[in-house]
Amino acid sequence: MKTPVGKTKTVGFQFGIRKTFPVSADCIWTFLFSDLGLQIWLGKLKSELEIKKQYTTESGIEGLVRVFKPNSHIRLNWKLPDWDNLSTVQLRVIENGSKTTIAFHQENLKNSAQREAMNEHWNKVMAKITGALSEIIC
Repeated sequence: MKTPVGKTKTVGFQFGIRKTFPVSADCIWTFLFSDLGLQIWLGKLKSELEIKKQYTTESGIEGLVRVFKPNSHIRLNWKLPDWDNLSTVQLRVIENGSKTTIAFHQENLKNSAQREAMNEHWNKVMAKITGALSEIIC
């Protein structure tokens, strides 16, 4: 039997997306953790993001910040209001000379339907980030 796309042996279903921009890592990191950047990729927060602290967005996304390494990556639990499972999202900013890659990876998705929904979600997020970064001068 063929394994479904995105199915892993240990972390359920997963999805990842990455895109490279001709912008410095500092500029991208600063943008991603600005009010606008956070609203694009995480949602409007009800409180500050802090390591080992719970967070909730106004749209009901909730989780716990697991790892936060400035200018590198953040790893957090992530759950939509209508989900009965908790996934993990990792956002990485990877510098390569004068270019920087933004990478989102989500694991512990329940099934292929959740994976497909997150594929659509993160593609929309990346499109919004691309549009916003095209207007920022760093």
